[in-house]
Amino acid sequence: MSLYKRRKTWHTDFSVNGQRFRQSLDTSDWREAQAKEKELIAQASAGKLAGPNQPFSKLSFTEAAERYLADRIPQLTPNSIKTERERWTPLRHFFGTAAVHRIGVDNVLAYIRQRKDRGIANATINRELDILRGVLKRAKRWHLVSDQIKPLPIRQNVGRALTDGEKVKLLRLAASRPEWQTSYLAATLALNTTMRGCELKGLRWRDVNLLERTLTVRRSKTDAGERVIPLNDEALKAIISLHGRAEALGGTAPDHYVFPACESGHLDPTRAQKTWRTAWRQLTKMAGLRGLRFHDLRHHAITELAESQASDATIMAIAGHVSPKMFSHYSHVRLDAKRRALDALSPKRPNTTAAAALDRGYVTNNVTNGPGSEKQDSEMLENMVELVGIEPTTSSLRTMRSPT
Repeated sequence: MSLYKRRKTWHTDFSVNGQRFRQSLDTSDWREAQAKEKELIAQASAGKLAGPNQPFSKLSFTEAAERYLADRIPQLTPNSIKTERERWTPLRHFFGTAAVHRIGVDNVLAYIRQRKDRGIANATINRELDILRGVLKRAKRWHLVSDQIKPLPIRQNVGRALTDGEKVKLLRLAASRPEWQTSYLAATLALNTTMRGCELKGLRWRDVNLLERTLTVRRSKTDAGERVIPLNDEALKAIISLHGRAEALGGTAPDHYVFPACESGHLDPTRAQKTWRTAWRQLTKMAGLRGLRFHDLRHHAITELAESQASDATIMAIAGHVSPKMFSHYSHVRLDAKRRALDALSPKRPNTTAAAALDRGYVTNNVTNGPGSEKQDSEMLENMVELVGIEPTTSSLRTMRSPT
């Protein structure tokens, strides 16, 4: 075990179980170098540290990333594999043939600066760094840079809820053009079931039960997203319209998709539709809702559930997984809905009759004054008491038996 200095920077050279470790400690301070060396020796003894002689760390980044992604394929869906390869492309262009064990803090920071200079969003860069972190962890090199490489800050956006006017305008406009029919039906289902776009695209006719008026979500973003959703009247109408369209195409087999793929005007019910992005952008632009994401319809539906005073358990059962941040937001929605409901009970202008009653020490919804008050009170009492001797029964109590 030894420490040595190169150009004011301390390096370590030690062996554990016959394996030699040599690397920079990235410090010019003697005491800090000693502490770092002890930490590295402890990691090496626990099998958490790999030296430059470790086979995977000696690979070029391109080859190492290919192997890393290949090992992850069994855990990913086809769409996720495609997405991972797209995120891997800029990393491959930047790091290229550099050996994995030579990638340090300065290299990673340089990559982040380059991506920021090109106007890439922080969220995208963070996802790319996820792949880099996976490769470095596989080579047992991530711990060398993790202290200085942190995720970039991103704006937390739980979604956008529409006003009643915006919702009506969007649906009316979507229904006005045949080329927007798919977007209209998908939007109607999203607004009435809380389903995500990916859940709608993965929906098959075997998942639809018209007799029981339910949809079964089998493919979702998360395991908690798998659920059974009852269909209200609007959602049922949309499903019936989709079924009629499928019947005309001969695409109502259990394995056929509710939203079939469309290429050059030809519908293929054996494949799921990939996107309705173009139609959605045109629709939201004409509706004056530029920037409205299709996923925001799910947010709007959950917001309406929250405003209806539905419990958290009910919302979870209908919507599936909802993040704690979203639940925190919806709790504020419920509070605002309660405040508006209570504010409606407060009169905007106090009337003189009520003010006079307050002077006498009470106020009611039917303040009476003048000579006829005793008669009115008597009539009111008769209306309040029925044969059973209690307040007038509500609709839920009309089935009570008359007293014998």
